[in-house]
Amino acid sequence: MSSKFVAEAIGTFILVFFGVGSAVLMGEHIGMLGISLAFGLSIVAAAYGIGPISGAHLNPAVSFGMMAAGRMSGRDAAIYSIAQVAGATLAAAVILMIASGRADYSLATNGLGQNGYGAGYLGEYSMGAAFLFETVATFLFVTVILGVTQNGAPTNLAGLAIGLTLAGIHLVGIDVTGVSVNPARSFGPAIFAGGAALSSLWLFIVAPLLGGILAGFAHSLGVTSAQ
Repeated sequence: MSSKFVAEAIGTFILVFFGVGSAVLMGEHIGMLGISLAFGLSIVAAAYGIGPISGAHLNPAVSFGMMAAGRMSGRDAAIYSIAQVAGATLAAAVILMIASGRADYSLATNGLGQNGYGAGYLGEYSMGAAFLFETVATFLFVTVILGVTQNGAPTNLAGLAIGLTLAGIHLVGIDVTGVSVNPARSFGPAIFAGGAALSSLWLFIVAPLLGGILAGFAHSLGVTSAQ
């Protein structure tokens, strides 16, 4: 389990460093499309790089979705989640250190790629809209993951399919919440950004976990599985 713990921490570091890092360090140059691709490519990199070790969940919603689908124990899902949060937090810290080297960077003004909703945040969508988006998007994301990793699926292409799905989700939802679908991805930036990011963090924990677990149950019941 120790090697899997390290792999999940490193993999989630890759996800946050590429994805959140692109938003913080290059967002004004590459725009939402570029950020979406960065998140998708990070999943592809991690899936093929550390997937053989841990399965490259990189996301508590995925781990608990796997648990609900009967593919892992609750204990292992919790251990994976701790590793994922650690990796995301370390990546957010590194991004903050790099961004702070820019003369005109301010955490209060520029942020750290944190998720949010409501007045003053991107499209200023309501809490209800944000919760619905995060739940549905995570359900779809975890459904794809469970589908492409099930017995009989062409698993050599799984990393590409998962990465493209995450990129597509970002193309739909960046303006809504910045896109979480991952409690670890939200936790890392929020603890440094504080304020509204921290007070709204509950939504980016509850909604993705709900979506992931629902996807796992649907898969276990045969609704979205080939068995």
